[in-house]
Amino acid sequence: MPKLNQSGVFWLWLGMTIFLLDQLTKSLAQYYLSEYTAYAVMPGFNFILSFNTGAAFSFLDSAAGWQGWFFGTIAVITSVILLIWLRRLSRREYLLCIALNFIIGGALGNLYDRIKYGYVIDFIQWYAGDFYWPVFNIADSAICVGAALLVFSTFKKQDIRHSR
Repeated sequence: MPKLNQSGVFWLWLGMTIFLLDQLTKSLAQYYLSEYTAYAVMPGFNFILSFNTGAAFSFLDSAAGWQGWFFGTIAVITSVILLIWLRRLSRREYLLCIALNFIIGGALGNLYDRIKYGYVIDFIQWYAGDFYWPVFNIADSAICVGAALLVFSTFKKQDIRHSR
C-alpha cells in the first residue's frame, strides 16, 4: 500500500473542490432564483430552482420519505468504499483517482443537502423542443462525469494490458 502522500488520497483536494463548487452554486441558486420559475439562459438551457427528495434526476422524488435515508446511506457507504480504494491507489493513477473524486465530491454535495434540508437543491435544466431533461445540479453532473471516467479508465487499462 502506498504512503498517504503517494496514494490516491493526494487527489482529495479535487473531490473537496467539487463539493465546495456544488454548495456555492446551490447557495447562489437559492439566493437568485425563485422556486420553480424558469430563467432562460439560452435556447435549450434554463436555470430553475427545485427541491428533490429523490435521487439524481428526481428518481423516486414522490416516494413516502424513506428514499432520503436510503440515498443518504448509499452516499456514505459509497464514499467510504471509494476513499479506501483511493488509499490503495498510487497518486500516479490520475484518471482513476480523478474519477473517484468526482463521484465522492458529488455524493457528499448531495448528502450534505439531504442532511441539512431533507432534500437536494437542483437548478440546471436542459431541454430540446418539448422534451425537458430532469433538473439537476453540479453534484449530479460530477457523479455522471466520474462514472464515465471510471468506465473509460477501466477500458484504458484493458487496452494497455492487451497491447503488451
